[in-house]
Amino acid sequence: MTIPEGAVLVVIDMQRAIDLPGRPPRGNPKLDANATAVIATFRRAGRSVIHVRHDSVEAGSWFHPDHPGNALRPGFEPRPGEGLVVKSVNSAFIGTDLDLRLRRLGATEVWCIGWASDMCVSTTIRTGANMGWPMVMVEDACDCSDLPDALGEGTIPARDDAGHPGASLTWPDRRRWRRRG
Repeated sequence: MTIPEGAVLVVIDMQRAIDLPGRPPRGNPKLDANATAVIATFRRAGRSVIHVRHDSVEAGSWFHPDHPGNALRPGFEPRPGEGLVVKSVNSAFIGTDLDLRLRRLGATEVWCIGWASDMCVSTTIRTGANMGWPMVMVEDACDCSDLPDALGEGTIPARDDAGHPGASLTWPDRRRWRRRG
């Protein structure tokens, strides 16, 4: 994999909450392997990595700062020199300095991986694209969980839902990318 000069990786919400007992099933069993491989590739190439942590404002949320689930998962903590952006809504651009950090780094495109492909990852990609950033979703380094359907009549399995955000994010000015090998 060749990482373009000026590409910045944004690692979204890779927190312990996604592994806690009682969570709905996840759809991508290769999330950790694929995501850590992408991070390692960016680091080896000397490209910038920015981590995003969701600090929920809802008391009792597994993502609330007082909950153990708020901590970043092992292997997904920032290394020295890597940024940490803290957000409280779906998009990593809203209410944060992510846009400013990207401009200061001289970013030419933004690659996104993490949790959850159908919520925070896709919302960050859409917001970034609306702000003029070329956005890339590394689809097989993202994941989501089963969700209730809108009518309350069943469940949308994560394995079925995981690709939908990627498909809708390719039009007209965003790209999807899958790791190869």
